[in-house]
Amino acid sequence: MTQPDLLSSAQLAHSLQLLHQQTPLVHCMTNDVVQTFTANVLLALRASPAMVIDATEAAQFAGFADALLINVGTLTCDRRDAMLAAVEAARLAGTPWTLDPVAVGALTLRSAFCQQLLSLQPAAIRGNASEILALANQTAGGRGVDSVHQADAALSAAQQLAQAHQTLVAVTGEVDYITDGTRTLAVAGGSPLMTRVVGTGCALSAVVAAFASLPGDRLLHVAAACRVMSLAGEQAARSATGPGSFVAAFLDNLWTLEVAA
Repeated sequence: MTQPDLLSSAQLAHSLQLLHQQTPLVHCMTNDVVQTFTANVLLALRASPAMVIDATEAAQFAGFADALLINVGTLTCDRRDAMLAAVEAARLAGTPWTLDPVAVGALTLRSAFCQQLLSLQPAAIRGNASEILALANQTAGGRGVDSVHQADAALSAAQQLAQAHQTLVAVTGEVDYITDGTRTLAVAGGSPLMTRVVGTGCALSAVVAAFASLPGDRLLHVAAACRVMSLAGEQAARSATGPGSFVAAFLDNLWTLEVAA
């Protein structure tokens, strides 16, 4: 297998600058546990979050948002219907949408729904290794929201998934891999404290959705999304004394983040 390429500082700086200029409106249909944290992460990056969940309103809103996130973490039948309406409206409007297949695999409702969504042309998919393997029908999934696989174990599945559905797949872990099925980028970094705070993975998916809406090379932009989050995590961990102070430092570092080209 060809070694993944690395994201350059110049590419990261370009994507981050573009995000600050574009300030995309991101329609987050995400799980109940992470809504506030997700919104704060997007605001810290100068994006604009919105959480519209009613089926009628969600379909209307997806038509003029810049990006749509579908996160199935707290899926219900009603929420599934609203998400499907939003995705269909987004497709009609040309709005790029991102799928976060939280805990897909072992649970039947979300597994069937995520497989259905694959046919509706997501711009990007972001998940941990177990979720990506399950989405590719190669395992039964992880332990709830926790992965039981390393990211590199899902790289081949991510590449196959990207090729089969003409999308980008970001499989995240200690090293993140972002692929369109042909090209693959690797993004290292972050902090173990990121796994001790609820919502960093889900917030990353919202950031991926925001970056996927930018003009230009979407693969580079999504890789930049992953690096922005891991870099802010590294910087926050230097001053944090535990998960609580880490959250505040993480948001502050997203706000002040600068990357030299």
